[in-house]
Amino acid sequence: MKRKILVVGGVAGGASVAARARRLDEHAEIIVFERGPYPSFSNCCLPNFLSREIENSDDLILMSPETFKNQYNIDVRVRNEVTKILPESKKVEVKNLETGEVYQESYDKLALSPGAEVIMPGAIKGIDSKHVFPLRNVPDVRAIDNYIHENNVQDIVVVGGGFIGLEVMENLRRFGKNVTLVEALDQVMTPVDFEMAQILHKTIVDNGVDLIVSDEVVSIEENTVTLKSGKQVKAETVVMAVGVRPETALAKDCGIEIGETGAILVNRHYQTNYPDIYAVGDAIEVKHAITGKKTKLPLAGPAQMQARAAADHMYGRFNRNPGVIGSSVCRIFDMNVASTGLNEKACKAEGIDYRYAYVIPGDKVGLMPNCNPLFFKLIFEYPTGKILGAQAVGKGAVDRRVDIVATAIHFGASVEDLKDVELTYAPFFSTAKDVVKYAAIVATNILNDEFKQVPVTAVRGLVESGAFIIDVREKGEYERSHLKGAVNIPLSQFRQRMNEIPKDKPVYLHCRSAQRSYNAVRALQGNGYTEVYNIQGSFLGISFYEYYQDLITGRDKILTDYNFD
Repeated sequence: MKRKILVVGGVAGGASVAARARRLDEHAEIIVFERGPYPSFSNCCLPNFLSREIENSDDLILMSPETFKNQYNIDVRVRNEVTKILPESKKVEVKNLETGEVYQESYDKLALSPGAEVIMPGAIKGIDSKHVFPLRNVPDVRAIDNYIHENNVQDIVVVGGGFIGLEVMENLRRFGKNVTLVEALDQVMTPVDFEMAQILHKTIVDNGVDLIVSDEVVSIEENTVTLKSGKQVKAETVVMAVGVRPETALAKDCGIEIGETGAILVNRHYQTNYPDIYAVGDAIEVKHAITGKKTKLPLAGPAQMQARAAADHMYGRFNRNPGVIGSSVCRIFDMNVASTGLNEKACKAEGIDYRYAYVIPGDKVGLMPNCNPLFFKLIFEYPTGKILGAQAVGKGAVDRRVDIVATAIHFGASVEDLKDVELTYAPFFSTAKDVVKYAAIVATNILNDEFKQVPVTAVRGLVESGAFIIDVREKGEYERSHLKGAVNIPLSQFRQRMNEIPKDKPVYLHCRSAQRSYNAVRALQGNGYTEVYNIQGSFLGISFYEYYQDLITGRDKILTDYNFD
Protein backbone atom coordinates (compact mmCIF):
# COMPACT_ATOMS: atom_id res chain seq x y z
CA MET A 1 0.00 0.00 0.00
CA LYS A 2 1.45 3.37 -1.02
CA ARG A 3 2.28 5.53 1.98
CA LYS A 4 1.53 9.28 2.13
CA ILE A 5 3.93 11.47 4.08
CA LEU A 6 3.35 15.17 4.70
CA VAL A 7 6.08 17.51 5.88
CA VAL A 8 5.43 20.96 7.34
CA GLY A 9 8.40 23.26 6.78
CA GLY A 10 11.53 22.90 4.67
CA VAL A 11 15.18 23.86 5.15
CA ALA A 12 17.45 21.58 7.25
CA GLY A 13 14.76 19.67 9.13
CA GLY A 14 11.78 19.29 6.83
CA ALA A 15 13.68 18.94 3.56
CA SER A 16 15.90 16.27 5.14
CA VAL A 17 12.89 14.26 6.36
CA ALA A 18 11.43 14.31 2.86
CA ALA A 19 14.69 13.37 1.14
CA ARG A 20 15.42 10.52 3.57
CA ALA A 21 11.88 9.17 3.24
CA ARG A 22 12.26 9.09 -0.52
CA ARG A 23 15.53 7.16 -0.27
CA LEU A 24 13.74 4.61 1.92
CA ASP A 25 10.58 4.39 -0.18
CA GLU A 26 10.56 5.00 -3.92
CA HIS A 27 6.79 4.77 -4.14
CA ALA A 28 5.61 6.96 -1.25
CA GLU A 29 3.66 10.13 -1.96
CA ILE A 30 5.64 12.89 -0.24
CA ILE A 31 4.39 16.48 0.01
CA VAL A 32 6.29 19.35 1.65
CA PHE A 33 4.45 22.53 2.63
CA GLU A 34 6.53 25.69 2.96
CA ARG A 35 4.82 28.99 3.70
CA GLY A 36 7.82 30.94 2.40
CA PRO A 37 8.99 31.13 -1.20
CA TYR A 38 11.98 28.79 -0.81
CA PRO A 39 11.88 25.22 0.50
CA SER A 40 15.63 24.80 0.93
CA PHE A 41 18.14 27.57 1.53
CA SER A 42 21.37 28.05 3.46
CA ASN A 43 20.18 29.94 6.52
CA CYS A 44 23.65 29.66 8.04
CA CYS A 45 25.08 31.65 5.10
CA LEU A 46 22.50 34.45 5.12
CA PRO A 47 24.77 37.06 6.79
CA ASN A 48 27.52 36.44 4.23
CA PHE A 49 25.39 38.00 1.49
CA LEU A 50 25.52 41.34 3.31
CA SER A 51 29.28 41.59 2.66
CA ARG A 52 28.99 40.00 -0.80
CA GLU A 53 31.16 37.16 0.38
CA ILE A 54 28.24 35.36 -1.25
CA GLU A 55 27.75 37.56 -4.30
CA ASN A 56 24.16 36.78 -5.25
CA SER A 57 21.26 36.12 -2.90
CA ASP A 58 19.98 33.51 -5.36
CA ASP A 59 23.05 31.44 -4.47
CA LEU A 60 21.60 31.02 -0.98
CA ILE A 61 18.75 28.98 -2.45
CA LEU A 62 19.83 25.35 -2.48
CA MET A 63 16.86 23.66 -4.15
CA SER A 64 13.71 24.81 -5.90
CA PRO A 65 10.36 22.97 -6.01
CA GLU A 66 11.23 21.94 -9.56
CA THR A 67 14.54 20.43 -8.40
CA PHE A 68 12.79 18.49 -5.65
CA LYS A 69 10.31 17.14 -8.17
CA ASN A 70 12.87 16.23 -10.81
CA GLN A 71 15.51 14.75 -8.54
CA TYR A 72 13.43 13.25 -5.73
CA ASN A 73 9.87 13.07 -7.04
CA ILE A 74 8.79 15.13 -4.03
CA ASP A 75 5.88 17.57 -4.33
CA VAL A 76 7.01 20.84 -2.72
CA ARG A 77 4.34 23.50 -2.34
CA VAL A 78 5.77 26.90 -1.52
CA ARG A 79 3.63 29.76 -0.26
CA ASN A 80 1.31 27.10 1.18
CA GLU A 81 0.79 27.32 4.93
CA VAL A 82 -0.55 24.50 7.08
CA THR A 83 -3.04 26.27 9.35
CA LYS A 84 -4.56 23.33 11.20
CA ILE A 85 -3.76 19.71 12.05
CA LEU A 86 -6.63 17.25 12.53
CA PRO A 87 -5.03 14.24 14.25
CA GLU A 88 -8.26 12.27 14.65
CA SER A 89 -8.91 12.22 10.90
CA LYS A 90 -5.20 12.34 10.03
CA LYS A 91 -5.56 15.41 7.85
CA VAL A 92 -4.09 18.89 7.65
CA GLU A 93 -5.74 22.09 6.51
CA VAL A 94 -3.66 24.19 4.13
CA LYS A 95 -3.99 27.74 2.85
CA ASN A 96 -2.50 28.72 -0.50
CA LEU A 97 -1.11 32.14 0.30
CA GLU A 98 -1.06 33.14 -3.38
CA THR A 99 -4.68 32.33 -4.22
CA GLY A 100 -6.34 32.24 -0.79
CA GLU A 101 -7.62 28.71 -1.45
CA VAL A 102 -8.06 26.51 1.64
CA TYR A 103 -7.88 22.75 1.18
CA GLN A 104 -7.16 19.55 3.11
CA GLU A 105 -4.63 16.77 2.65
CA SER A 106 -4.65 13.40 4.39
CA TYR A 107 -1.54 11.70 5.72
CA ASP A 108 -0.23 8.41 6.97
CA LYS A 109 2.76 10.08 8.62
CA LEU A 110 3.23 13.78 9.36
CA ALA A 111 6.52 15.51 10.15
CA LEU A 112 6.63 18.99 11.66
CA SER A 113 9.62 21.26 11.11
CA PRO A 114 8.23 24.74 11.75
CA GLY A 115 11.54 26.13 13.00
CA ALA A 116 11.93 29.09 15.32
CA GLU A 117 10.92 32.71 15.00
CA VAL A 118 13.16 35.69 15.68
CA ILE A 119 12.36 37.36 18.99
CA MET A 120 11.24 40.96 18.45
CA PRO A 121 10.80 42.31 22.00
CA GLY A 122 7.56 44.23 22.23
CA ALA A 123 8.92 46.19 25.20
CA ILE A 124 11.30 48.07 22.88
CA LYS A 125 9.62 51.27 21.75
CA GLY A 126 9.80 51.59 17.97
CA ILE A 127 10.43 47.89 17.35
CA ASP A 128 7.91 48.00 14.47
CA SER A 129 9.71 50.80 12.61
CA LYS A 130 10.40 50.26 8.91
CA HIS A 131 14.19 50.34 9.44
CA VAL A 132 14.15 47.49 12.01
CA PHE A 133 14.68 44.00 10.64
CA PRO A 134 14.81 40.38 11.82
CA LEU A 135 16.97 37.84 9.96
CA ARG A 136 15.54 34.38 9.45
CA ASN A 137 15.36 33.68 5.71
CA VAL A 138 16.29 34.86 2.22
CA PRO A 139 13.53 37.51 1.95
CA ASP A 140 14.72 38.95 5.29
CA VAL A 141 18.34 39.31 4.17
CA ARG A 142 17.23 40.81 0.87
CA ALA A 143 15.06 43.32 2.73
CA ILE A 144 17.99 44.36 4.93
CA ASP A 145 20.33 44.64 1.96
CA ASN A 146 17.83 46.58 -0.16
CA TYR A 147 17.11 49.07 2.61
CA ILE A 148 20.81 49.68 3.22
CA HIS A 149 21.51 50.31 -0.47
CA GLU A 150 18.37 52.29 -1.30
CA ASN A 151 18.89 54.63 1.65
CA ASN A 152 22.70 54.78 1.55
CA VAL A 153 22.78 53.60 5.17
CA GLN A 154 26.10 53.99 6.96
CA ASP A 155 25.27 53.58 10.68
CA ILE A 156 23.83 50.22 11.73
CA VAL A 157 23.07 48.77 15.16
CA VAL A 158 23.02 45.01 15.59
CA VAL A 159 21.20 43.90 18.74
CA GLY A 160 22.43 40.61 20.19
CA GLY A 161 25.87 39.02 20.49
CA GLY A 162 25.05 35.41 19.63
CA PHE A 163 25.90 33.57 16.43
CA ILE A 164 23.60 35.52 14.10
CA GLY A 165 24.34 38.89 15.66
CA LEU A 166 28.11 38.36 15.42
CA GLU A 167 27.92 37.14 11.83
CA VAL A 168 25.72 40.07 10.78
CA MET A 169 28.06 42.47 12.60
CA GLU A 170 31.13 41.04 10.89
CA ASN A 171 29.68 41.05 7.38
CA LEU A 172 28.29 44.58 7.63
CA ARG A 173 31.63 45.81 8.92
CA ARG A 174 33.45 44.00 6.11
CA PHE A 175 31.16 45.90 3.75
CA GLY A 176 32.43 49.17 5.20
CA LYS A 177 29.49 50.14 7.41
CA ASN A 178 29.72 51.78 10.83
CA VAL A 179 28.49 49.02 13.11
CA THR A 180 27.54 49.04 16.78
CA LEU A 181 26.88 45.71 18.51
CA VAL A 182 24.71 45.89 21.64
CA GLU A 183 24.59 42.90 24.01
CA ALA A 184 22.58 42.92 27.25
CA LEU A 185 24.88 40.40 28.95
CA ASP A 186 28.46 41.11 29.96
CA GLN A 187 29.91 39.14 27.04
CA VAL A 188 29.23 37.97 23.50
CA MET A 189 29.05 34.30 22.53
CA THR A 190 27.65 32.81 25.75
CA PRO A 191 28.70 29.20 24.99
CA VAL A 192 32.25 30.23 25.97
CA ASP A 193 33.31 31.46 29.39
CA PHE A 194 34.02 35.08 30.27
CA GLU A 195 37.81 34.99 29.91
CA MET A 196 37.55 33.38 26.46
CA ALA A 197 35.01 35.99 25.37
CA GLN A 198 37.49 38.79 26.16
CA ILE A 199 39.64 37.60 23.24
CA LEU A 200 36.60 38.01 20.99
CA HIS A 201 35.86 41.44 22.46
CA LYS A 202 39.33 42.65 21.54
CA THR A 203 38.96 41.25 18.03
CA ILE A 204 35.64 43.04 17.58
CA VAL A 205 36.85 46.48 18.71
CA ASP A 206 40.14 46.08 16.81
CA ASN A 207 38.07 45.75 13.65
CA GLY A 208 36.33 49.05 14.19
CA VAL A 209 33.05 47.88 15.72
CA ASP A 210 31.62 49.81 18.66
CA LEU A 211 30.95 46.98 21.11
CA ILE A 212 28.57 47.71 23.97
CA VAL A 213 27.96 45.01 26.60
CA SER A 214 25.90 44.99 29.80
CA ASP A 215 23.40 47.36 28.22
CA GLU A 216 20.22 46.98 26.20
CA VAL A 217 18.04 48.81 23.71
CA VAL A 218 14.90 50.36 25.18
CA SER A 219 13.74 52.49 22.25
CA ILE A 220 14.40 52.91 18.55
CA GLU A 221 14.09 56.30 16.92
CA GLU A 222 14.46 57.37 13.29
CA ASN A 223 18.24 57.73 13.33
CA THR A 224 19.24 56.54 16.80
CA VAL A 225 18.63 53.89 19.41
CA THR A 226 18.47 54.66 23.11
CA LEU A 227 19.97 52.23 25.60
CA LYS A 228 18.94 51.48 29.17
CA SER A 229 22.01 53.35 30.38
CA GLY A 230 20.73 56.47 28.63
CA LYS A 231 23.37 56.33 25.93
CA GLN A 232 22.23 57.11 22.39
CA VAL A 233 23.76 55.41 19.37
CA LYS A 234 23.46 56.38 15.70
CA ALA A 235 21.27 53.88 13.87
CA GLU A 236 19.86 54.32 10.39
CA THR A 237 19.12 50.58 10.39
CA VAL A 238 18.65 48.10 13.24
CA VAL A 239 19.05 44.32 12.91
CA MET A 240 17.50 42.30 15.73
CA ALA A 241 19.35 39.15 16.74
CA VAL A 242 18.50 38.72 20.42
CA GLY A 243 17.49 35.11 19.96
CA VAL A 244 14.76 32.82 18.67
CA ARG A 245 11.78 30.98 20.11
CA PRO A 246 10.30 27.71 18.81
CA GLU A 247 7.23 28.06 16.63
CA THR A 248 4.70 25.88 18.43
CA ALA A 249 1.30 27.47 17.73
CA LEU A 250 0.31 24.90 15.09
CA ALA A 251 1.30 22.03 17.36
CA LYS A 252 -0.43 23.47 20.43
CA ASP A 253 -3.69 24.03 18.57
CA CYS A 254 -4.09 20.35 17.76
CA GLY A 255 -3.18 19.08 21.23
CA ILE A 256 0.46 18.20 20.69
CA GLU A 257 2.21 18.34 24.05
CA ILE A 258 4.72 21.10 24.78
CA GLY A 259 7.73 20.37 26.98
CA GLU A 260 9.09 22.21 29.98
CA THR A 261 11.31 24.42 27.79
CA GLY A 262 8.37 25.67 25.72
CA ALA A 263 9.32 23.54 22.72
CA ILE A 264 7.49 20.54 21.24
CA LEU A 265 7.82 17.42 23.38
CA VAL A 266 9.06 14.37 21.48
CA ASN A 267 10.25 10.89 22.41
CA ARG A 268 13.57 9.32 21.43
CA HIS A 269 12.23 8.64 17.92
CA TYR A 270 11.01 12.25 17.54
CA GLN A 271 7.36 11.24 17.82
CA THR A 272 4.93 13.60 19.52
CA ASN A 273 2.11 12.34 21.73
CA TYR A 274 0.39 11.44 18.44
CA PRO A 275 2.47 8.47 17.22
CA ASP A 276 2.01 9.31 13.53
CA ILE A 277 3.12 12.92 14.02
CA TYR A 278 6.86 13.59 14.28
CA ALA A 279 8.70 16.85 14.98
CA VAL A 280 12.31 17.86 14.35
CA GLY A 281 14.56 20.92 14.30
CA ASP A 282 14.50 24.22 16.12
CA ALA A 283 10.95 23.74 17.43
CA ILE A 284 11.56 20.62 19.53
CA GLU A 285 12.81 19.91 23.01
CA VAL A 286 15.94 17.76 23.21
CA LYS A 287 17.93 16.10 25.98
CA HIS A 288 21.40 17.27 26.92
CA ALA A 289 23.69 14.26 26.81
CA ILE A 290 25.80 15.35 29.79
CA THR A 291 23.29 16.86 32.23
CA GLY A 292 20.34 14.70 31.19
CA LYS A 293 18.13 17.79 31.28
CA LYS A 294 15.76 19.06 28.60
CA THR A 295 16.98 21.92 26.46
CA LYS A 296 16.62 23.57 23.02
CA LEU A 297 19.30 23.61 20.35
CA PRO A 298 18.52 25.61 17.20
CA LEU A 299 21.38 24.35 15.01
CA ALA A 300 21.30 22.89 11.50
CA GLY A 301 23.52 19.86 12.20
CA PRO A 302 21.32 18.34 14.94
CA ALA A 303 18.19 19.13 12.88
CA GLN A 304 19.48 17.03 9.99
CA MET A 305 20.33 14.11 12.27
CA GLN A 306 16.88 14.32 13.87
CA ALA A 307 15.25 14.38 10.43
CA ARG A 308 17.06 11.23 9.34
CA ALA A 309 16.12 9.43 12.57
CA ALA A 310 12.45 10.47 12.28
CA ALA A 311 12.16 9.30 8.67
CA ASP A 312 13.91 6.04 9.58
CA HIS A 313 11.42 5.39 12.37
CA MET A 314 8.51 5.88 9.99
CA TYR A 315 9.86 2.80 8.23
CA GLY A 316 10.63 0.70 11.29
CA ARG A 317 14.28 1.62 11.50
CA PHE A 318 15.71 2.55 14.89
CA ASN A 319 18.45 5.07 15.63
CA ARG A 320 20.33 5.75 18.83
CA ASN A 321 19.39 9.06 20.37
CA PRO A 322 22.40 10.07 22.47
CA GLY A 323 21.15 13.61 23.10
CA VAL A 324 22.98 16.82 22.25
CA ILE A 325 26.11 18.53 23.55
CA GLY A 326 25.91 21.79 21.60
CA SER A 327 28.99 21.73 19.37
CA SER A 328 29.38 24.98 17.44
CA VAL A 329 31.89 27.17 15.63
CA CYS A 330 31.88 30.77 14.42
CA ARG A 331 34.24 33.09 12.55
CA ILE A 332 34.66 36.64 13.88
CA PHE A 333 36.89 38.57 11.47
CA ASP A 334 40.28 36.83 11.58
CA MET A 335 39.48 34.95 14.78
CA ASN A 336 37.60 31.67 15.09
CA VAL A 337 35.75 30.39 18.14
CA ALA A 338 34.41 26.90 18.81
CA SER A 339 32.91 25.13 21.79
CA THR A 340 31.30 21.87 22.82
CA GLY A 341 29.69 20.44 25.93
CA LEU A 342 29.46 22.34 29.19
CA ASN A 343 31.18 25.59 30.08
CA GLU A 344 31.99 26.72 33.62
CA LYS A 345 28.71 28.56 33.99
CA ALA A 346 26.77 25.41 33.14
CA CYS A 347 28.86 23.26 35.48
CA LYS A 348 28.18 25.64 38.35
CA ALA A 349 24.46 25.78 37.56
CA GLU A 350 24.32 21.97 37.60
CA GLY A 351 26.34 21.65 40.80
CA ILE A 352 29.06 19.65 39.04
CA ASP A 353 32.47 19.47 40.70
CA TYR A 354 34.87 20.30 37.89
CA ARG A 355 38.37 21.48 37.06
CA TYR A 356 39.84 22.79 33.84
CA ALA A 357 43.06 23.23 31.92
CA TYR A 358 43.66 26.51 30.08
CA VAL A 359 46.59 26.45 27.68
CA ILE A 360 47.84 28.73 24.87
CA PRO A 361 50.31 26.90 22.65
CA GLY A 362 50.87 27.68 18.98
CA ASP A 363 48.45 26.21 16.48
CA LYS A 364 51.41 24.84 14.50
CA VAL A 365 55.19 24.66 14.79
CA GLY A 366 56.57 28.15 15.42
CA LEU A 367 58.96 28.02 12.46
CA MET A 368 56.01 27.70 10.08
CA PRO A 369 54.39 30.80 8.51
CA ASN A 370 51.19 32.07 10.11
CA CYS A 371 51.72 30.30 13.41
CA ASN A 372 49.38 31.87 15.97
CA PRO A 373 48.38 31.27 19.59
CA LEU A 374 45.47 28.91 20.13
CA PHE A 375 43.57 29.59 23.34
CA PHE A 376 42.17 26.28 24.55
CA LYS A 377 40.11 25.41 27.61
CA LEU A 378 39.34 21.80 28.55
CA ILE A 379 36.76 21.23 31.29
CA PHE A 380 36.49 17.92 33.13
CA GLU A 381 34.65 16.37 36.06
CA TYR A 382 36.48 15.97 39.37
CA PRO A 383 37.56 13.46 40.58
CA THR A 384 36.56 11.16 37.69
CA GLY A 385 38.36 13.09 34.96
CA LYS A 386 35.40 12.65 32.59
CA ILE A 387 35.52 15.28 29.86
CA LEU A 388 32.68 17.79 30.08
CA GLY A 389 33.49 20.44 27.49
CA ALA A 390 36.01 22.47 25.54
CA GLN A 391 36.40 25.97 24.15
CA ALA A 392 38.91 27.20 21.59
CA VAL A 393 39.70 30.65 20.20
CA GLY A 394 42.34 31.37 17.59
CA LYS A 395 43.16 32.14 14.00
CA GLY A 396 43.78 28.49 13.19
CA ALA A 397 41.72 25.31 13.07
CA VAL A 398 39.75 25.61 16.29
CA ASP A 399 36.97 23.49 14.81
CA ARG A 400 39.22 20.46 14.39
CA ARG A 401 40.43 20.66 17.99
CA VAL A 402 36.96 21.02 19.46
CA ASP A 403 35.61 18.27 17.21
CA ILE A 404 38.17 15.91 18.73
CA VAL A 405 36.86 16.73 22.20
CA ALA A 406 33.23 16.44 21.04
CA THR A 407 34.04 12.92 19.82
CA ALA A 408 35.69 12.12 23.15
CA ILE A 409 32.61 13.34 25.03
CA HIS A 410 30.37 11.22 22.79
CA PHE A 411 32.28 8.12 23.82
CA GLY A 412 32.48 9.06 27.51
CA ALA A 413 36.25 9.58 27.52
CA SER A 414 38.34 10.99 30.35
CA VAL A 415 41.25 13.41 30.14
CA GLU A 416 43.56 10.43 30.62
CA ASP A 417 42.02 8.78 27.56
CA LEU A 418 42.40 11.99 25.58
CA LYS A 419 46.08 12.45 26.36
CA ASP A 420 46.77 9.02 24.86
CA VAL A 421 44.87 9.60 21.59
CA GLU A 422 47.15 9.41 18.56
CA LEU A 423 46.65 12.47 16.35
CA THR A 424 48.12 13.42 13.00
CA TYR A 425 51.13 15.71 12.95
CA ALA A 426 53.11 17.77 10.47
CA PRO A 427 54.70 21.16 11.29
CA PHE A 428 52.33 23.12 9.05
CA PHE A 429 49.22 21.67 10.71
CA SER A 430 50.01 21.41 14.41
CA THR A 431 52.73 20.89 16.96
CA ALA A 432 54.00 17.39 17.74
CA LYS A 433 52.07 17.64 20.99
CA ASP A 434 48.86 19.10 19.61
CA VAL A 435 46.94 21.59 21.74
CA VAL A 436 44.31 18.93 22.51
CA LYS A 437 46.89 16.49 23.88
CA TYR A 438 48.72 19.34 25.62
CA ALA A 439 45.52 20.38 27.39
CA ALA A 440 44.75 16.76 28.28
CA ILE A 441 48.20 16.29 29.81
CA VAL A 442 47.81 19.47 31.86
CA ALA A 443 44.32 18.35 32.86
CA THR A 444 45.67 14.98 33.99
CA ASN A 445 48.25 16.74 36.17
CA ILE A 446 45.49 18.87 37.68
CA LEU A 447 43.31 15.79 38.17
CA ASN A 448 46.15 14.13 40.07
CA ASP A 449 46.70 17.25 42.22
CA GLU A 450 50.31 17.49 41.07
CA PHE A 451 50.34 21.29 41.23
CA LYS A 452 48.12 24.19 42.14
CA GLN A 453 46.91 26.97 39.88
CA VAL A 454 44.97 30.23 39.89
CA PRO A 455 42.76 31.41 37.02
CA VAL A 456 43.51 34.39 34.84
CA THR A 457 40.39 35.99 36.32
CA ALA A 458 42.11 36.20 39.74
CA VAL A 459 45.29 37.98 38.63
CA ARG A 460 44.04 41.54 39.12
CA GLY A 461 43.25 40.74 42.73
CA LEU A 462 46.72 39.27 43.23
CA VAL A 463 48.44 42.35 41.79
CA GLU A 464 46.30 44.79 43.75
CA SER A 465 46.92 42.89 47.00
CA GLY A 466 50.70 42.88 46.52
CA ALA A 467 51.04 39.11 46.09
CA PHE A 468 54.51 37.72 45.37
CA ILE A 469 54.43 37.11 41.61
CA ILE A 470 57.39 35.78 39.65
CA ASP A 471 57.75 36.40 35.92
CA VAL A 472 59.98 33.62 34.59
CA ARG A 473 60.41 35.10 31.11
CA GLU A 474 63.80 36.32 29.98
CA LYS A 475 64.90 39.87 30.82
CA GLY A 476 64.05 41.35 27.41
CA GLU A 477 60.56 39.89 27.47
CA TYR A 478 60.00 41.23 30.97
CA GLU A 479 61.24 44.72 30.11
CA ARG A 480 58.92 44.93 27.16
CA SER A 481 55.86 44.51 29.39
CA HIS A 482 55.02 42.82 32.68
CA LEU A 483 52.63 42.69 35.61
CA LYS A 484 53.13 45.61 37.96
CA GLY A 485 55.06 44.48 41.02
CA ALA A 486 56.14 41.17 39.47
CA VAL A 487 59.69 40.00 40.15
CA ASN A 488 61.68 38.85 37.13
CA ILE A 489 63.56 35.59 37.72
CA PRO A 490 64.10 34.03 34.27
CA LEU A 491 63.80 30.27 34.06
CA SER A 492 67.40 30.16 32.80
CA GLN A 493 68.52 31.64 36.16
CA PHE A 494 65.85 30.08 38.33
CA ARG A 495 67.81 27.49 40.29
CA GLN A 496 70.70 29.91 40.93
CA ARG A 497 68.32 32.57 42.35
CA MET A 498 65.93 30.40 44.32
CA ASN A 499 67.13 31.96 47.56
CA GLU A 500 65.27 35.16 46.49
CA ILE A 501 61.94 33.35 46.70
CA PRO A 502 60.18 33.30 50.10
CA LYS A 503 58.91 30.08 51.63
CA ASP A 504 56.67 31.74 54.19
CA LYS A 505 54.01 33.07 51.79
CA PRO A 506 52.27 32.03 48.57
CA VAL A 507 54.26 32.36 45.37
CA TYR A 508 52.62 32.83 41.97
CA LEU A 509 54.45 32.19 38.70
CA HIS A 510 53.76 33.05 35.08
CA CYS A 511 55.47 33.37 31.70
CA ARG A 512 54.12 33.90 28.17
CA SER A 513 52.12 30.72 27.68
CA ALA A 514 52.49 28.60 30.84
CA GLN A 515 55.12 25.95 29.96
CA ARG A 516 58.10 27.72 31.48
CA SER A 517 56.20 28.71 34.60
CA TYR A 518 55.03 25.12 35.02
CA ASN A 519 58.66 23.98 34.94
CA ALA A 520 59.47 26.62 37.56
CA VAL A 521 56.58 25.43 39.73
CA ARG A 522 57.92 21.87 39.63
CA ALA A 523 61.41 23.08 40.48
CA LEU A 524 60.12 24.92 43.53
CA GLN A 525 58.06 21.93 44.63
CA GLY A 526 61.15 19.76 44.31
CA ASN A 527 62.98 22.14 46.65
CA GLY A 528 60.43 22.10 49.45
CA TYR A 529 58.11 24.95 48.49
CA THR A 530 54.46 24.14 49.23
CA GLU A 531 52.47 27.31 48.54
CA VAL A 532 53.32 27.57 44.85
CA TYR A 533 50.74 28.43 42.17
CA ASN A 534 50.90 28.50 38.40
CA ILE A 535 48.91 31.35 36.81
CA GLN A 536 46.71 29.94 34.05
CA GLY A 537 46.90 31.66 30.69
CA SER A 538 50.11 33.44 31.70
CA PHE A 539 51.05 36.85 30.34
CA LEU A 540 49.45 36.41 26.94
CA GLY A 541 46.16 35.32 28.46
CA ILE A 542 46.30 38.12 31.04
CA SER A 543 46.82 40.71 28.30
CA PHE A 544 43.76 39.53 26.37
CA TYR A 545 41.67 39.17 29.51
CA GLU A 546 42.38 42.66 30.82
CA TYR A 547 42.32 44.67 27.57
CA TYR A 548 38.63 45.19 26.82
CA GLN A 549 37.60 45.74 30.44
CA ASP A 550 40.38 48.31 30.80
CA LEU A 551 39.18 49.97 27.61
CA ILE A 552 35.54 50.37 28.59
CA THR A 553 36.03 51.14 32.29
CA GLY A 554 39.15 53.30 32.17
CA ARG A 555 40.44 51.49 35.26
CA ASP A 556 44.14 51.38 36.13
CA LYS A 557 46.05 48.72 34.23
CA ILE A 558 47.77 45.96 36.16
CA LEU A 559 50.33 45.60 33.34
CA THR A 560 52.99 48.04 32.22
CA ASP A 561 51.74 47.27 28.70
CA TYR A 562 49.85 44.53 26.86
CA ASN A 563 51.57 41.84 24.84
CA PHE A 564 49.49 40.13 22.17
CA ASP A 565 52.31 38.42 20.25
